Amino acid sequence: MALTGRAALVAALGALPVGLLEPSWTGILAVNGPLALACAVDYALAAPVRTLRLARSGDTAVRLGEGAEVHLSVTNPGGRTLRARIRDAWPPSSWVPDAEAAASRHALTVPAGERRRVTTRLRPSRRGDRRADRVTVRSYGPLGLMARQGTHVVPWTVRVLPPFTSRKHLPSRLARLRELDGRTSVLTRGEGTEFDSLRDYVPGDDTRSIDWRATARQNKVAVRTWRPERDRHILICLDTGRTSAGRVGDAPRLDSAMDAALLLAALATRAGDRVDLLAHDRRTRAQVQGRPPGDVLPAFVNAMAPLEPELVETDSRGLVSSILRGAPRRSLVVLLTSLDAAPIEEGLLPLLPTLTQRHTVLLASVADPHIARMATARGTVDAVYEAAAGTQTRAQRRRTADQLSRHGVHVVDATPDTLAPALADAYLALKAAGRL
Repeated sequence: MALTGRAALVAALGALPVGLLEPSWTGILAVNGPLALACAVDYALAAPVRTLRLARSGDTAVRLGEGAEVHLSVTNPGGRTLRARIRDAWPPSSWVPDAEAAASRHALTVPAGERRRVTTRLRPSRRGDRRADRVTVRSYGPLGLMARQGTHVVPWTVRVLPPFTSRKHLPSRLARLRELDGRTSVLTRGEGTEFDSLRDYVPGDDTRSIDWRATARQNKVAVRTWRPERDRHILICLDTGRTSAGRVGDAPRLDSAMDAALLLAALATRAGDRVDLLAHDRRTRAQVQGRPPGDVLPAFVNAMAPLEPELVETDSRGLVSSILRGAPRRSLVVLLTSLDAAPIEEGLLPLLPTLTQRHTVLLASVADPHIARMATARGTVDAVYEAAAGTQTRAQRRRTADQLSRHGVHVVDATPDTLAPALADAYLALKAAGRL
């Protein structure tokens, strides 16, 4: 039983004069007796909470930054009208800051034997699975003096997917891919290793492309044209170890790596290549293999959604072993990891010969734009120290990148905003050069 604010106020005002003027039980009961009777009747007429039937429907997935709607149906099987206030509880990260109070509380009236629906609008602030907590129902009597209160557990999960903000770069990269394939009018054909067609020789063509047999048959010089190879295997590896937890701007490095991986996966599937995913630190956290082209992107997004950085050092030997098992034939291995010197030199670098002799390796890393700003700071003693630290950090990253390049690794080092398009450009460059 719950005494409402209105009932408490009436009780206090009703008891005070009697207590002062006539301090006897008879006087107090004479004034408060009707109030107690009214509260008892109001409580008795409030619809019971335990017998209510609650069910959910609505969105089960939403991209980070977008809104989701979850509907809660309340069925009143009893014989009294339900006048209620409902709190639909979800984890705090299910809303942007300061939005929970307005979004999770509902006023509802359900006549006897009928059903009504309320809608909770979520706007998650983090990736992952958001699971509904309890639904608290406070059922008021017709006078609003007393209320019954109870809770129901109504399970529901909304998966918050990566936002894939880099998809805005996809049309321009697809246009470049069509140029490489020769499906648009361009001045020069894309280079590759798969024969495409024959055409007449024009001044400036590479003489090594002349098809002498076709030239003899046609009595005019014919040249072969090539297109980038298709049906190549690409394995995208996300490092989910401690270095992926470092925040660059408002998000951890892992989120920027995911965004770049999604753009590359979308582009590579359109290019006719097979794309798989591996997320690893001390163990494999997620894996997507052997999906048909139309299912690759949804499978990637769904696998990435619950991933969080693990505060452990990545097991480079285990990562390389997982890569070799997942890519038994020659593939393009894309490592989305850190360019910090210690993890590379102590972990990955000694294992690179095993990897590069079997695969083409492309390493992409998220650079902090604040380091570049620090390197240009001047004017005060503190600014000069910042500039020295920023310059040293950038030089160290260049040295690490140079070490990787000497082992045959292609390196992309870019800020969060430019990492995804830079990685896509590196993929297109390798494809145009026939390096896949």
